[in-house]
Amino acid sequence: MAKFIVRRLVLMLLTMFLVTIIVFIILEITPGNVARRILGPFATPEQEESFRRQLGLDQPAYMRYLNFLIGSDWRAERLVGMPLRRIRIKRPGTEFYEWWAIDKDDTLIRWKLEGEDLIALRLQPDGTVVESIDNDRWQTDEAGASTFWGIDLHDRAVLWTRGGQVYWVRAKGAGWWVEKAGGPEKWIPLQKGILRGDPGISVQTGRPVAVTLFRRLQNSAILAGLAFVIVMPLALVLGLIAGLNEGKALDRILSIGGLAGTSTPSFAVGIFLILIFAIWLRLVPGVTVFASERAIFEKPEMLVLPILTLALVELGYVLRITRASMVEVMRADYIRTAFLKGLPYWRIVFKHALRNALMAPITVIMLHVNWLIGGLIVVEAIFGFPGLGNYLYKAGLWKDVFVVEAAVVVMVFLAVGTQLVADIIYTFLNPRIRYT
Repeated sequence: MAKFIVRRLVLMLLTMFLVTIIVFIILEITPGNVARRILGPFATPEQEESFRRQLGLDQPAYMRYLNFLIGSDWRAERLVGMPLRRIRIKRPGTEFYEWWAIDKDDTLIRWKLEGEDLIALRLQPDGTVVESIDNDRWQTDEAGASTFWGIDLHDRAVLWTRGGQVYWVRAKGAGWWVEKAGGPEKWIPLQKGILRGDPGISVQTGRPVAVTLFRRLQNSAILAGLAFVIVMPLALVLGLIAGLNEGKALDRILSIGGLAGTSTPSFAVGIFLILIFAIWLRLVPGVTVFASERAIFEKPEMLVLPILTLALVELGYVLRITRASMVEVMRADYIRTAFLKGLPYWRIVFKHALRNALMAPITVIMLHVNWLIGGLIVVEAIFGFPGLGNYLYKAGLWKDVFVVEAAVVVMVFLAVGTQLVADIIYTFLNPRIRYT
């Protein structure tokens, strides 16, 4: 068993690696202009190019993939000439990271350019920042220009040229404007890489992917978990009941009801439930409005309709699989032999039939764990639920590479991990199964 688990874990890592490469290639060849989508249709080619360079999109594809995988801070450290550190900042209602260089006196330092003056910002132990002119750091290159590699206020390693006239695009709230003087000539967005827990910065939101992705995953896990603990036991019980009553009226009712629920699209089920329970009866909210991080716990009634939608869609599928498996097991020769021996009916069902009948449903259930976490796009879109599926859908539209890559890694991990759990459960359901 130990060797089997190790092999599966190695296979899981290899699968995740190959999937990230495939997804990255697909995003590279698909059409779409990230800069124009963010800056708007009236952005000039110069503004688009400046924006692309700030995001590191001007780098070769292989370099951007390596940045996602192992990070870019190791390259930036060689250019800046100082160790770099990422610190965590928590403020009411938000959480983010900041990159700082470590100066010779072990203080954290970043820079900004005002005219031709290089301004150093030093982080104090009490959290305040002290500014001072730091022009001594300018270095003269081969062309005689004064240049400096440093960390700017937007978590990037940048190359400034003193007196440079580079056009660049800067963010100002929700808008953008062009600033002529003091524009860096090169940018390296800083990240540690997904192998160190930092997939990068979202192109769409400008926030760290790890922070946002974790919250979205947490939201989806709560929704999927509640749906799972309600749907799966109920579906297994109803499927076993239907299988034990093959051909009877109860079996027909459960089978037809399950087929109707499975064949109805989730968006139709969701809209139908909103129309009845939110608009006509006004019993529960028809949308999920997250006014705070604890909105799920403060207003749990928001989850009623999304969970009910998932339940109606998933219930029929697992029910029918369980029914078919139970019918097949009850027709097996060893079950017939048990009846011929005169064993009690319920002893045959629970001791001999039940374990084998659960083999197929367990596989389906484990596959649906991954679907419940990442495949809730339609349900989350209908109810405005800020989950992983909705997050991944919007990231795909924006070609937000780091978000899509990180979400895919999470979903592949869940898919392969749940199948490993299913294989382990098999050994308890059927002792004859052994892994070497």
